[in-house]
Amino acid sequence: MKTFNAKLENITRNWYIIDAEKKKLGYLSSKVVHYLKGKHKVEYTPHVDVGDFIIIINAKKIVLTGKKKIKKIYYRHSGYVGGLKKRKFNEVISKNPEYILQHSIKGMLPKGPLGRIIYRKLKIYSDDRHFHNAQKPKFLEI
Repeated sequence: MKTFNAKLENITRNWYIIDAEKKKLGYLSSKVVHYLKGKHKVEYTPHVDVGDFIIIINAKKIVLTGKKKIKKIYYRHSGYVGGLKKRKFNEVISKNPEYILQHSIKGMLPKGPLGRIIYRKLKIYSDDRHFHNAQKPKFLEI
């Protein structure tokens, strides 16, 4: 019996739309990563990109549980002394709601070249409009 390895020329990629309205951030992110990596397919191979394209709409209507809306802080550092920048969840959701899902999903993907390739298949929009009607995406219930 031979081990199966997926080949790029034999992979079929589908397009899915996920509505993030009233969905929990961590649960939604883990499900999206599952589809981006292709773990739902029979021909899943860890070192090959076999995943599907994901479109997330209504990113600004994502839900956090508990007191995370008040206490959650996003950090970034410029590399210089005293260069730590802090932003609270409420600031981020009002200015750039797509960032919250991008940050969460990117942290769950593999680090390195394969993770960067997989991340390019993710499209996030803050409202219910998207520009991928030509790809005929299917709605995915999560």
